[in-house]
Amino acid sequence: MPARSHITMSVDSHSHTIKKIGPLSFVKSLWRILAGKPRVPPSLQDNPLLNIILKRRSVRSFADREIPDDVFSAILEAGRLAPSTVNLQTWAFAVFTADSWRETFGSAIPFKGQRAVIVMGDTHRDKLIAEAFPASPLVEYTLGVMNASLAAMNMNIAAEALGVSSVMLSETGRSGLLDASYLKERLGLPDAVIPLMTIVFGYARGPYPPMPPKLPLDQICFQRKYREADSAIMEDWLAQMIAGYKASHLSSSFEAQLRIYQSKIGKAEADLERMVLGRRVGGSGG
Repeated sequence: MPARSHITMSVDSHSHTIKKIGPLSFVKSLWRILAGKPRVPPSLQDNPLLNIILKRRSVRSFADREIPDDVFSAILEAGRLAPSTVNLQTWAFAVFTADSWRETFGSAIPFKGQRAVIVMGDTHRDKLIAEAFPASPLVEYTLGVMNASLAAMNMNIAAEALGVSSVMLSETGRSGLLDASYLKERLGLPDAVIPLMTIVFGYARGPYPPMPPKLPLDQICFQRKYREADSAIMEDWLAQMIAGYKASHLSSSFEAQLRIYQSKIGKAEADLERMVLGRRVGGSGG
């Protein structure tokens, strides 16, 4: 069991403070990240599809190289063929080139990506022919998120198989769930179409980053009854997250990024209350 890193979080309605880690803990945490590897049984190490999935990384630096139309069409087709609840296909994809993204949002695709797809949960389309979710907005929204997320991962894996890298964004560049109301207005989305994430695609510039800190299977799997995670392992994970973020973002920190998220979560929560439940926070639907 890893030694405790003595990192503590204190959370209140206005702040989220993480104590800084010392130099020794920083070095140890970086070493753990660099030493991290997927755990694959020897009998399966040559499986090509499994290797594609396990070697996929979120890439945040893309080369100035266009993605051919046929390659991008195949990525979208993988999303279209994703599994979904009762085959309802509760998703929509807003598809962009570098030029059309700039025309729509007035800025470049984040990280100089060449293509982007805004993935949305879409239960509006099915209502044109049937009311699949009468008076059940939370079930409707959850199924939309679940199915659209499966389609998003299908596109991620297909891209990787075709030599195209990607990164999923929920906040950077006003690109996802934390800016759902902004995207709804900018894209002219009807009710029951909820922006969830943007997947940025491109060819990686330079080598892939190391595997980010991942919790061991015994902390995320259980049998029969749920059990709490080991606090020492969670603290070690947090130390790795802090160190890894600092090493890859020299001018920022993990805590600074959390503050950015916190500054937007309140409005995002209110927007989703209105978009999903049809009411303002603290009020009732009309």
